[in-house]
Amino acid sequence: MTDLPLDQVRTLLAVIDEGTFDAAAAALHVTPSAVSQRVKALEQRTGRVLLLRTKPVRPTESGEIVVRFARQLARLERDTRSELGMSGDGEPTRVTVAVNADSLATWFLPALSRVRQEPPVCFELHREDETRTAELLREGLVMAAVTSSPEPVTGCSVRALGRMRYLAAASPGFAARYLDGRPLPEALAEAPVVTFDRSDELQDGFVRGLRRAAPGASTVRHAVPTSEGFVDAVAAGLGWGMVPETQSERLLTGGHLLSLAPDRPLDVPLYWQQWKLDSPALASVADAVARTAAEVLRR
Repeated sequence: MTDLPLDQVRTLLAVIDEGTFDAAAAALHVTPSAVSQRVKALEQRTGRVLLLRTKPVRPTESGEIVVRFARQLARLERDTRSELGMSGDGEPTRVTVAVNADSLATWFLPALSRVRQEPPVCFELHREDETRTAELLREGLVMAAVTSSPEPVTGCSVRALGRMRYLAAASPGFAARYLDGRPLPEALAEAPVVTFDRSDELQDGFVRGLRRAAPGASTVRHAVPTSEGFVDAVAAGLGWGMVPETQSERLLTGGHLLSLAPDRPLDVPLYWQQWKLDSPALASVADAVARTAAEVLRR
């Protein structure tokens, strides 16, 4: 079996993080020529092209595997130094997590508040759609992710968290203007709609489910890229949208929102994926996330 020299692996990670060979050389306190030679040697050793020489440089699919290994190696080294008392006094362990906006706005932060802080742990959260958080794991940019995919990323474990329920909702005034007196599937296909961003397909999927055919929701779309802003936009009558159940309860009770299809909720399954890494801090975060999800999400 071919070994991966650690200096070469660390150099590859530095090039990815810094964006260029020159910047990596400055960070590592070596010459750009030395950086180039190490990367080329690693590519020869693996028999794969690991970097796309763009500006900034980008890893190939094979490069992503090595980068993920490099980040895991760095994490293990930091944890080991901490357990041996070789790190600075009170230096926290950093845990990077990708999480979707609706979870971040509802149940995820309370989960993090349950993580033990002895030794101290700090969080770096990356907000991304639940269908895309696994990409950050695959690229090695985060240690764990809340994702809608049950298929584990290479080198990661996966566990089911539960289902986040969404309700099709609109303000009473919007419903009276655009939906009253019309079959709901046809009305929703033509009425203005609120989406999170261009990758948000919840509304389209809901309409296709009602009509059992394409196309989806209207082309009149208002993109509001925050979870709280999305709900506010629907309540303000800008359009209809799929609102998380936990965020809609108070507005439904107060008459600010109407549930358009109470018998047709949309449940999105969520999973926790994380590096297969013996990290006490990561294990503590995973335990807190799983316990909170069990209390909040639908099974």
